[in-house]
Amino acid sequence: MIGVAVVGTGFGQKVHIPAFQAHHNTKIVAVYHRDINKAKTIAETHNIPYASDNLAEILALPTVEAVSISTPPFLHYQMAKQVLQAGKHLLLEKPITLNVNESQELYQLAKNQGVIATVDFEFRFVPEWQFFAQLLAENYVGNIRLVKIDWLGSSRADTSRPWNWYSTQEKGGGALGSLGSHAFDYINWLFGPVHKLNAHLITAISERVNPVTGELQAVDTDDTCLLSLELANGTPCQVAISAVVHAARTHWIEVYGDKGTLVLGSKNQKDYIHGFRVWGSQPGESLTEIAIPQQFLFPQHYHDGRICAFLRVVDEWVKGITNHQEITPSFKEGVYSQLLMDLSHESHETGSWVNVPSLEELVLPLPL
Repeated sequence: MIGVAVVGTGFGQKVHIPAFQAHHNTKIVAVYHRDINKAKTIAETHNIPYASDNLAEILALPTVEAVSISTPPFLHYQMAKQVLQAGKHLLLEKPITLNVNESQELYQLAKNQGVIATVDFEFRFVPEWQFFAQLLAENYVGNIRLVKIDWLGSSRADTSRPWNWYSTQEKGGGALGSLGSHAFDYINWLFGPVHKLNAHLITAISERVNPVTGELQAVDTDDTCLLSLELANGTPCQVAISAVVHAARTHWIEVYGDKGTLVLGSKNQKDYIHGFRVWGSQPGESLTEIAIPQQFLFPQHYHDGRICAFLRVVDEWVKGITNHQEITPSFKEGVYSQLLMDLSHESHETGSWVNVPSLEELVLPLPL
């Protein structure tokens, strides 16, 4: 059993804790919360033996071999650095840092420490997505001529939703960070690297009420993103992301090639892991749903659908730890996602296309 400490108890309590407790090869031995009383309450509720408001104390425990972090993005870099310096394996929520330089540093530190570090890019582990990836690899559509992605939701459409860290860039908020980080990863996974990009970032709801002061406070993060990408192989890719719209089709990927069309889509906004379906067609034919082969399906379902995919992330991480072997996604993929987010901000600010360096250039050892 691998002893795991859970750091971050929002998403951590909803998804990380039940997944680690369900996995056959992990045991939660400690939990962190900045408020010691809340840490103790969470520990008692979930039968976790150790609770602390001090990360260093947790990392000093001999039973802690690995750590999962699901705190807000602005806390990731310092906490992850502390975990890696302690020689612990790390599972980190995305975006992994606030900028690509921090991401590169963490990647090199994990490599130098010989630990297994992964990112919760869970769409790689969803059955329909894995089948979709297989169909693409089998050349179902032939040479791809266009990729279109719409990821549209209403999680922040309510103007009465209060101001919080998500509302400010300096803390890593915004739709690009929360959703675009995933999109950039799965574009790289499914279609390959990006050659250049153009981004336009919009803030539809420019003020929200600060829950502490009761006053309106400016929002400086994006809630809608329009992205145009040219992939390394020349394929155009169009991406629309929004957290403030009421859309019937919440997450949709369309791939058009010279031999056929593939569509992956879900209308399920309440559970962004379940509800996906796959359709395909040959030229001149109507789209027809394609059944998902049994080997891709989740073996068990949970009250919170996100646990299903996260369990597969944990399983891959555990295999890497057990076999002392780097896995995919590693922090390398986290670096690439962060780079594309950084360049999207640069493109938006300059109003121009931006060239994207290769991932290999990014993960070269940093100068001493």
